[in-house]
Amino acid sequence: MTVKTACTLLAQLLGLLALNDAGYAMASALRLPLPGNLVGMLLLLGLLVTGAVPLRWIEGSAALLTRHLAFFFIPITVGLMSFADLFLETGPAILVTLVLSAAAGIWAVGLSAQLLGDRRRRRQP
Repeated sequence: MTVKTACTLLAQLLGLLALNDAGYAMASALRLPLPGNLVGMLLLLGLLVTGAVPLRWIEGSAALLTRHLAFFFIPITVGLMSFADLFLETGPAILVTLVLSAAAGIWAVGLSAQLLGDRRRRRQP
């Protein structure tokens, strides 16, 4: 990795971190019932959709973070180990909730894809 590439990735990561911090600040200042990191992601989405931030400005760091995404789950997994008794007590309820919410999400995405596909087919001559 060249120095230029490293500096570019660092600048991109700092930009994403700044958006994350801005999301936390907005959620706190506006007393939004949303987590700050979600507000930050919505800010990023808005900036990308409007073209205020071109995708190429964050593409490298986003690819790097996505490639190493599994490492971000290690701390929470280790932390959850201390709640083994709670999971043994409420495990079936958690499992049912996870399965039903996953099924609802899959159903909603499938329905949306079908509706959008039908709409696109109607538009094409």
